[in-house]
Amino acid sequence: MTYETATSFAQIWGMFFFIIVFGAVLVYALWPSNREKFDRAARSPLNDDIIED
Repeated sequence: MTYETATSFAQIWGMFFFIIVFGAVLVYALWPSNREKFDRAARSPLNDDIIED
């Protein structure tokens, strides 16, 4: 196996891996049952429930 073959193989499969992981993250983030969790996380910096020292 030459260096060019190895780099080509790594680039192609690395891109496929990136696309699959990106798609999985996108599906997780847009899944309807996760909406409330992300809404709470978005509002959490605005909550006054935390007492500062």
